[in-house]
Amino acid sequence: MLNILLVCNAGMSTSMVVKKMRDAAKERGLEAEINARPISECKDLIDTLDIILLGPQVKFQKPQVDKLVEGKIPVEVMDMRSYGTMNGAAILDQALKILNL
Repeated sequence: MLNILLVCNAGMSTSMVVKKMRDAAKERGLEAEINARPISECKDLIDTLDIILLGPQVKFQKPQVDKLVEGKIPVEVMDMRSYGTMNGAAILDQALKILNL
């Protein structure tokens, strides 16, 4: 099972993106756990994750998250256009491409 974490400011828009990503994964028959959490909760989850995607509004926190994961998993910023339009399928595609799946 694929485990994706979206890092945000605990905003409503990211939870809507999570729902759309879950819907896209389900439509594709892809088993995926997709959740959103603030950066403060990342450290305890790293060993269970395949990838962390940062919301564009917190891209400045990428160095901090990179340090937390110590190279164990990829950390990338979600495409701003896909995030802004809440295109969950495109963001899921972004994650899959990064993971070479």
